[in-house]
Amino acid sequence: MMLIHLMGPGRFETGLLVCTRGVIREISEAGVAVAFNRHRQGDWGLVCEEDRLENGLSLEHHYRLMSVYENSEGKRFWIITEADRSATTVLLPEEY
Repeated sequence: MMLIHLMGPGRFETGLLVCTRGVIREISEAGVAVAFNRHRQGDWGLVCEEDRLENGLSLEHHYRLMSVYENSEGKRFWIITEADRSATTVLLPEEY
């Protein structure tokens, strides 16, 4: 189980936070917390420009939001918030 501390209000609701087994095994709790708080603020991390623009539209129209981050060892992970804002999942790309 991970305990994530929220840092201030976010730009959107995130719903239930779920981490996959791979994330629990490979990404530190602190790494997930920092990335999750960045995601909540609209800092989409390492997404391409096209996905950054798509996230902007998704905020306006309540579509799915996606961010990409790396931990200190260079392991990439994704954070996806569902369109209905009921849940946010932290997962490794290979778990998609």
